[in-house]
Amino acid sequence: MNTKKAKTILIIAASMLLLNGKAKAQKLRVVSTAVPSLQISPDARAAGLGDQGTSTTPDPYSQFWNLAKYSFMGSKAGFGLSYTPWLSKLVNDIALIQASGYYQIGSDNNQAISASVRYFTMGKLTMFDNMGQSMGEAHPNEFAIDLGYSRQLSENFSMGVALRYIHSDKSSYDGDSKGNAFAADVAGFLNKYVMLGDAESLWTFGFNIKNIGTKISFGDNSRSSFIPTSLNIGTGLLYPIDEYNAISFNVEASKLLVPTPPFKEDYESDEEYQKEIDKYENTSSISGIFKSFGDAKGGFSEEFKEINWALGAEYSYDNRFFLRAGYHYQSPEKCNLSYFTCGAGFKMNVFRVDASYLISTVQNNPLDQTLRFTLAFDMDGIANLFK
Repeated sequence: MNTKKAKTILIIAASMLLLNGKAKAQKLRVVSTAVPSLQISPDARAAGLGDQGTSTTPDPYSQFWNLAKYSFMGSKAGFGLSYTPWLSKLVNDIALIQASGYYQIGSDNNQAISASVRYFTMGKLTMFDNMGQSMGEAHPNEFAIDLGYSRQLSENFSMGVALRYIHSDKSSYDGDSKGNAFAADVAGFLNKYVMLGDAESLWTFGFNIKNIGTKISFGDNSRSSFIPTSLNIGTGLLYPIDEYNAISFNVEASKLLVPTPPFKEDYESDEEYQKEIDKYENTSSISGIFKSFGDAKGGFSEEFKEINWALGAEYSYDNRFFLRAGYHYQSPEKCNLSYFTCGAGFKMNVFRVDASYLISTVQNNPLDQTLRFTLAFDMDGIANLFK
């Protein structure tokens, strides 16, 4: 195999480590899926809070985390752009790019339509035949397009649903392998003012069941794989220190709603293990959601280890300047990729810009020391410039 080709394949494989884990001396029991890029946090605000956004206050990036928040946005319309480099210390052409936006409708602006496009490029791959002759270049990638609708069902609670088309192209390094899938999100968001002492604080709660849909198969392969269906639940509290200063705290739990795959060490014979593999591969995506809560061989203890946790705090001054910090925890047996994050933001009437930085607490994290930026625009603010 040509050295350049081999190196590129290794880079592509390494880019999946954030979601699929890396084998070490300790045995890992990782729940893996196809199209893992669907789990990458696209925006710098959420990244600065430990990669969470299900229960944070609404922002233009909510499509990925919880689109139900859009019906509570203070502005009628907006959109955001984000760019997340991947393995930036090794290469400069692997990245996630996303654009998202929303538009409120209804007489009271209590409904919203939203959409997003995300594209994960795995860089350029030069292919060679057995004689060392170039076969041209290819660009493996994954992308998803979705459309959502959200509505306030009461003064404090809203729900939303999104439909998504998913495409994955791995043909450049795994034969002629292209796959398609369809999925949906179902989300809810609650924000309610509560009194803490003399301060009127904002309590938020959110949930999102993401990527409920079909399995995906590649090329002529009859075997299909699960996409990353997941459950995200979070809550937070925003406390006003005084007229200009406020601080918020959020915590979020997430779990893949995908069956735990069989691990060979759990079975006495190869025949028994292969039987369980066949059963796993023939499990439908919907059945897999229900099985994911109780199929791990380690029982409740192992199921609990499949939950990822995120903690985050955000300080704001005059709702214009923001400082953030967060921590994301993942069990050592279920990927062992935990990290600290920090970030900052600046918001004007027309636009906002956010930045985040990730500091891994373990080795081999593809996003370690990654600096991210996100830009969003407020369409009401832009319209006011021309009045």
